[in-house]
Amino acid sequence: MSPRRSSTEAGQTRAAILARGVEVASVEGLEGLTIGRLAADLGLSKSGLLGHFGSKEALQLAVVDAAAERFFRETATDEVGISPGLPRLRAMCEAWISHVEREVFPGGCFFTAAASEYDDRNGPVRDAVAGLVGLWERDLRLHVRLAVADGDLPAGTDPDQVVFELVGHMLALNHALRLHRDPGATFRARRAIDSRLASPRASLPTNRAMSPVVTSGDHRATSPA
Repeated sequence: MSPRRSSTEAGQTRAAILARGVEVASVEGLEGLTIGRLAADLGLSKSGLLGHFGSKEALQLAVVDAAAERFFRETATDEVGISPGLPRLRAMCEAWISHVEREVFPGGCFFTAAASEYDDRNGPVRDAVAGLVGLWERDLRLHVRLAVADGDLPAGTDPDQVVFELVGHMLALNHALRLHRDPGATFRARRAIDSRLASPRASLPTNRAMSPVVTSGDHRATSPA
C-alpha cells in the first residue's frame, strides 16, 4: 500500500468516525460517545479507532469541531444579496430555525444540547462549546448594531437584550420540538422573531392624500385615502 493511499484511507476513516460521532452525540450527548460504541458502529477495533484521536476528550473535541463545521455550513447567510444589518439578522434567525426544522442534526440543535450538557462543567470541551456558541451570538449582536445604525431597529436598542431574546426564542423552539413534539412550534418561533425584529419604518405614516369622511353629527374628519 502506498503512503498516499494509506493517508487517504486514514482521512476517510477519521471522517467516518466524526460523522457517526456527531450523530450519536446529537442524540445521546457528548458523554454518550465511547470508543467501544463507535468502534462497534463502524466495524473498527477499539485500538484502531483510538489511534485516530488518542483519548475520549480528543474525540469529543473533534466531534464538536465537526458539528460546528456542519452547523455554520447549514446556516451560512453571506450569500450575495443579503445585506448586513436587519436583512442578515433575519436570515440568520431563519437559517437557524430551518436547520432545526430540517433535522440537520437528528437530536435537534447540536449546540443547544451540548450547552445544556456542559454548562456546569469545566474543561476543554465546555470551553469549546461555549466559544462556538459565543461566535454565533457575536454575529447576531453585530447585525443588531448595524440594524440600529441603519435605522431598521429603534435608536437606543440594546443589542445584548435583542440577542438574549432571540436566543431565548431559539431555545424555546428546540425545547418544543424535541420534548413536546409540537408541530406548531416553528410557526410560533418565526412569528415571535418577526415581531421582535419588526422595523419601526413599517409603522411610519405615509404621505398619501387625505380624503374627507363624514362622521356622526355631520362633522368633517380626515382619514387616509
